[in-house]
Amino acid sequence: MGLTHTRSQTLPQRPHALSEEEKDLLHEAEETLTRSCMAGKGFRTWVVPRQPVPDDRDFPYVVDDVEWASRHGYGSDILARRAEVRASDPNRHYFAGLTPAERQRALDALHGERTGKRVSVRSPNGTTVSRVDGGCAADAQKKLYGDIETWFRVLTVTDALETLRSSMTAGNAEFTSSVKDWSACMRARGLPYKTPQEARGAFLNPDRQISRKSEIRAAVTEARCAASSGLSRTVHRLDTQYDKQLRDQYADEVRNRLRLENEALPHARAAVRTS
Repeated sequence: MGLTHTRSQTLPQRPHALSEEEKDLLHEAEETLTRSCMAGKGFRTWVVPRQPVPDDRDFPYVVDDVEWASRHGYGSDILARRAEVRASDPNRHYFAGLTPAERQRALDALHGERTGKRVSVRSPNGTTVSRVDGGCAADAQKKLYGDIETWFRVLTVTDALETLRSSMTAGNAEFTSSVKDWSACMRARGLPYKTPQEARGAFLNPDRQISRKSEIRAAVTEARCAASSGLSRTVHRLDTQYDKQLRDQYADEVRNRLRLENEALPHARAAVRTS
């Protein structure tokens, strides 16, 4: 579609944090460019939304939003909707319908041939992550972000910070103490769970038949106990503290990702507009 990767000289010196709409735009542009590339190789892909399930949220420590809990409980309805989305994904259906040989050629076209040049990055959690520097997915990212090695490095490092931050927060003694207070609140209301993870697991266990009403009641109680016990305040403070610590520790990667994403926005708009 004639999209070239040139850098504007009028970009702001301090890139802004992306809005949800801008994140959606970058996702749509990447999938649009990938679709165009795959079509050129004789294969099909479909653009799917970045967040296909409305109101889908992650509560890594405790459900602490009473309004959300009153609508979704622990999220069993959202889990069901996610499964529906996966089952109806046109890309999954398309690849599943190919012969084994065609499927391998399509995967090579999408992700690059397995014997191709690899890019490797050491993640903050100590593992090494690698990908092939080839295929339509990589070509789309090159068009948006430029150098694929730089983009893959900053993406891998910054994406890992969320999991690392959650682990640090959950491992803090203050968190453990607050969870005990939360548990006492839950137990006093007839819900004898030691941790939020235990409560969530009990109500989302597919082998148990628990009414939707009971799930919502328990999740609302969890959210209220998160507030009254101080657990919500504790996790917010610790999460913010470790977020700043990790962002300072990996400041170059955080800054470079933000810069590359801001610079990619005009290219993303052009890609979506001309698709």
